[in-house]
Amino acid sequence: MRRLATMAAACVLAGAGVAATAGVAGAATGPAGKATSACSTAWGSGNKSATDANIKPLKNIKTSHTTCYDRMVFDVSGATGKVGYHVGYVDAFHQDGSGDRIPVKGGAILQIFVSAPSHDPATGKQTYAGTAGKALPGVNITGYKTFKDTKFGASFEGQTQVGLGVRTKLPFRVHQSGDQLIVDVAHKG
Repeated sequence: MRRLATMAAACVLAGAGVAATAGVAGAATGPAGKATSACSTAWGSGNKSATDANIKPLKNIKTSHTTCYDRMVFDVSGATGKVGYHVGYVDAFHQDGSGDRIPVKGGAILQIFVSAPSHDPATGKQTYAGTAGKALPGVNITGYKTFKDTKFGASFEGQTQVGLGVRTKLPFRVHQSGDQLIVDVAHKG
C-alpha cells in the first residue's frame, strides 16, 4: 500500500513538472503558438575580415529578412575553402579604384568587399551585372527593417565592392555557408 502511495505521489509530481514546462514553453511561443525568440546583438559593429583568397567569380547577390535581422548573400558558386572579405562601417562610400564618391541612403553605410571579382578572370566575361554607382540588380529591399539602400561600387583587383545603406549603425556578422558569403545586420542594437 505504501509503495502504491509513493508511485501515485511520483506521478502527480511528474505531471506538475510537465504542466509547468508546458506553461514556460507556451510563454516562449507567445500568442497563437507563434515563436518569439530573443534576438542576439552580440555580434558587434566593428570591422570584420578574413584574408583568405578566392579565384572564383561572384555570380549573384540576394537579400532576405527575418524577425531578427536583414541578410545579404554573395553567391560565389564553385568556391572551395574560405572566401575572403572585409566588412565595416564607413562615413562615405567611395568607389574602389577611382575614389569617386557614391551616395548611399540610410543612417549608416556598411562597406563590403568580397574576394571574388564580378567577372571571370580567365575570360574577362562579366559574371555579375553590377554597374558602378547603381542599385544592385535584382535586389529589392522594400519593406526591410534595416536595409535602406544598395549600391555597386566596383570589381577591382580581384574583389567586388558593395555599399549597403542601413537604418543606423547596428551590429552585424559575416559567415560562410558552402560557397555563399553571408552578411546579417541586426534590427536592433
